[in-house]
Amino acid sequence: MLSLKDKVAVVAGATRGAGRGIACALGEAGATVYCTGRSIRGKPATGKRPETIEETAEMVTARGGIGIAVQVDHTVPEQVKSLFARVKKEHKRLDVLVNDIWGGDALTEFGKTLWQVSLEKGFAMLQQAVHSHIITSHFAAPLMIETGQGLIVEITDGDSFSYRCNIFYDLVKTSVIRLAFATAYELRKRKIAAVAVTPGFLRSETMLENFGVSENNWQDGAKKDPNFLASETPLFVGRAIAALAADPNVMNKTGRLFSSWELSSEYGFTDSDGITPHWGKHFQEKYGAYKTCDETFYSYWFGGPPEMVFPDWP
Repeated sequence: MLSLKDKVAVVAGATRGAGRGIACALGEAGATVYCTGRSIRGKPATGKRPETIEETAEMVTARGGIGIAVQVDHTVPEQVKSLFARVKKEHKRLDVLVNDIWGGDALTEFGKTLWQVSLEKGFAMLQQAVHSHIITSHFAAPLMIETGQGLIVEITDGDSFSYRCNIFYDLVKTSVIRLAFATAYELRKRKIAAVAVTPGFLRSETMLENFGVSENNWQDGAKKDPNFLASETPLFVGRAIAALAADPNVMNKTGRLFSSWELSSEYGFTDSDGITPHWGKHFQEKYGAYKTCDETFYSYWFGGPPEMVFPDWP
């Protein structure tokens, strides 16, 4: 089993969903995990959702790590700056940063076109889920630079250039892929890796609720959508991040986009129930083959392989 003992991680946006799963997976590998977000006990920040960062931190500790809950609004630079000042004071290092800040559920207007969407909601989504990632990496990177190592992960949705159902949602999820690439380029000589990672069909708390099922009977959700049988728990993408964090050769992956199922095939981890969901294979079998963003990125944008884009590609 991989070990992240003595490693320090910050999971920004760890309240629920993929962020919670990632924090828990880092915890089961032995890491100290700062679990950040806005929702704390007695003061939910996202509507009626009951999950809190304290609960996530407790789950991390229960799995063998050390969970530390810190309330942070990642759109407020001073709060983010204070977070990393605390990490530096308490541990003098940062090994892993995961940018999973979202907060856009109430802002997404699926089904509406460019000329129909609310500009106010759309621009707020960009602030919540793109600006926040930039702010967080801005204050995290110097702490990694001090020790000459580290991994920054951008969590996205989807591994292709396909349209993502809404112009602002599409901008958010593709922008963080590009952010991983740009961050990787700027940090390449510092031996700090930056990648983007997507889960498949995620069985988050909200999705389970939407399907009217629990994790105990989640297969019943296939009655509403057969694709649900190919879904994965948040822990699955979490174990993907933990595997990357434990890989001594992770710099070979910097600047690229990966999927949870692709990394599972490479590193050999499973979901919480011992199975290995593969959303990419399921999608191709049902809807046809597609080219991933990683397969087409360099030729599509630059007309060449990665070593032409990064002259000193690791």
